[in-house]
Amino acid sequence: MQSCYAANSKSSIPIQIITPNGFNAWSAQQSARTRNWLTVNGFNKKSSGHLAIPKPDGSLERIIFIDDTAETIWSVAELGNHLPKGVYHLAHSWTQQQADLAAIGWGLGAYRFGRYRRSPKAQSKLLLGQNYNKKEIQRIVETTWLTRDLINTPPGDMMPQHLATQISALAQRYNAVFRQIVGENLLHENYPAIYSVGCASKHLPRLLDLQWGERNNPKVTIIGKGVCFDSGGLNLKPGNSMRLMKKDMGGGAHAIALANLIMDAGLKVRLRLLVPSVENVVDGGAYRPGDVIETRSGLTVEIDNTDAEGRVILCDTLTEACGESPDLIVDFATLTGAARVAVGTEIACMFCNDDDLADAFITQSLYEDDPIWRLPLHQPYQHLIQSGVADVSNSAPTGYGGAITAALYLEKFVNPKIPWVHFDIMAWNLRHRAGRPQGGEAMALRATYALLKKRYG
Repeated sequence: MQSCYAANSKSSIPIQIITPNGFNAWSAQQSARTRNWLTVNGFNKKSSGHLAIPKPDGSLERIIFIDDTAETIWSVAELGNHLPKGVYHLAHSWTQQQADLAAIGWGLGAYRFGRYRRSPKAQSKLLLGQNYNKKEIQRIVETTWLTRDLINTPPGDMMPQHLATQISALAQRYNAVFRQIVGENLLHENYPAIYSVGCASKHLPRLLDLQWGERNNPKVTIIGKGVCFDSGGLNLKPGNSMRLMKKDMGGGAHAIALANLIMDAGLKVRLRLLVPSVENVVDGGAYRPGDVIETRSGLTVEIDNTDAEGRVILCDTLTEACGESPDLIVDFATLTGAARVAVGTEIACMFCNDDDLADAFITQSLYEDDPIWRLPLHQPYQHLIQSGVADVSNSAPTGYGGAITAALYLEKFVNPKIPWVHFDIMAWNLRHRAGRPQGGEAMALRATYALLKKRYG
């Protein structure tokens, strides 16, 4: 974080932000030297990007940047990666909220995953003056970087025990209570579904449980799917589908990040973070297609497909969450490829059992430019997850409506009186965009945090 922001500076280089429509009027007010420089460089209202204006001695006087996007948060997100080393400040006519969003975008664009290689060249820094909400900007950017780091880390260094270390560190930082249930203790404490999915791995399955906040505050429970690597189990994935499965703990990364935001901001909630964490691999003890497994709720599940493992570990966790009757449950999961077919890889699919709550999430996502699209909990599709030998099947026989049938499966383990939001996310950028580099990504995180902050701040 220190690499992309400056708290103070004796001098900083202004970045003048100009819209295409305002360029000609701005240019007419400039000195003859500046106008000549614009002409020599062919820089006009149709140009994209930036132009450096030098002083007579050759040093930088200012940066001219044409902002042709209506999305403030991403307007300067890529700019810092192309400027010479130095400290800059934004000269603009934005509102303070827009300026804060732009500063967040700058930080998101500065992200680099450098754990396994030498640090890149020194980056330019953005000066956060007195008018910026510095703590909030840094809180959001740092937590997004954390999410990306967790997802980008190779599975050999991000197994269930490593996720446990991350959450334990959070607990120590914020004076929270952390507990984990590991291996066969999952059976002893009645989490049989989590154990069944993860018992084949040498990296023992576990339920990670953090609790924080005043007991009298509204209860908010955050759940994240923590499948640290997914081979597909005995329904083995092909190699090209397995390549990115280090990101299958992306839901857990989101849940950890959201918990971090909540605690760091001191929201007035009784927070519980639950991350069921496993590795889904092939072994003599692996669970099989056709097996019937018990769940914490008492419902039995027929395993149609061992590659539909995320919903199996989540069902025990949702049952535990509902046992406390929280005011809200939010879960994040890289659950289905069908969700990606429905909305692509850059939008978070949302399912919700409360229309007003769903509308609030959509509204907040538009403001944050953190896209969410609601899909229906279409009850007539329940027949697709019926089982002839158990209470429910973990997978439908057809791929049609796969994100919906997965959500319907989860809904069976949720008390309908408890507001519940389920995010089916990609957690990965397949392409590079301003502020959103290729690799692990936070999706619906900023929108969810902003909504919780409104309600519980």
